[in-house]
Amino acid sequence: MPITAHLDLTLKTESLATAPAVLRDILAATRAFDGCLGVEVLTDSADPEHFLVVEQWASLEHDAAYRAWRAADGASALGDLLAAPPVLTRFEASFSI
Repeated sequence: MPITAHLDLTLKTESLATAPAVLRDILAATRAFDGCLGVEVLTDSADPEHFLVVEQWASLEHDAAYRAWRAADGASALGDLLAAPPVLTRFEASFSI
């Protein structure tokens, strides 16, 4: 079953100028990872330091494999941009409207 992962990010003020390029580089590898169906980056219209990365995954197993890869060999420079730890939430479709 496909899932949606939300990665809630709060960036350092001094990172705002470089964040888009760094996120593009990091998320290129995310998009290329097996099972990734798409990635979108949203910026809070009231707070330019608040970003939400919305990832679509083919399954929870694909997402878990990606998280394991990021924690090991796929480490990124994302931590250098952050003012607070990221918050990951995974969602499954409950029903259609």
